[in-house]
Amino acid sequence: MLEAAKPAGGEAVRSVAGSIDVKYRFSYGEQYDRFFREMRDNKRIMGISCPKCGAVLLPPRPYCGFCYTPVDEWVELSDEGALLTYTVVHLPFIGQPTEPPYIYAFIMLDGADVQFPHILGEIEAADVRTGMRVKAVWAEDRKGTLHDIRYFRPVKADETEGTPTAR
Repeated sequence: MLEAAKPAGGEAVRSVAGSIDVKYRFSYGEQYDRFFREMRDNKRIMGISCPKCGAVLLPPRPYCGFCYTPVDEWVELSDEGALLTYTVVHLPFIGQPTEPPYIYAFIMLDGADVQFPHILGEIEAADVRTGMRVKAVWAEDRKGTLHDIRYFRPVKADETEGTPTAR
């Protein structure tokens, strides 16, 4: 069904209402395959290090996102890091990892040079602070997806001694 919307003082805007159901398979490729296998089988977060600029990339990819050099040196990263930024998701949409409200965060894992997006748990939104230390909580039944990490939780005060900082 084709509808025209006429904004004040402008040309008609055309839109098509409807839905589409697309089924597909996605191949992880070499870098994502190892990244997800390590999380599933070993509870390890693996990055890849650039031989030219030294950046540690997460998720791993075949080329450095900073200097475009081919990369192939795998490094194990900590499952702890610092919270860079976050938002509270209140509205539901298809494909959400959990029911709203929940906290979606960008985390700088120790040893990484790029942020890792995931959700926070075991904390109320009012208590979240940028810069706070967080740690991965691993799923019991891991399948080789980002959901192998259930969420990141705040690091308790007695867990912080000797904790490395981000690069």
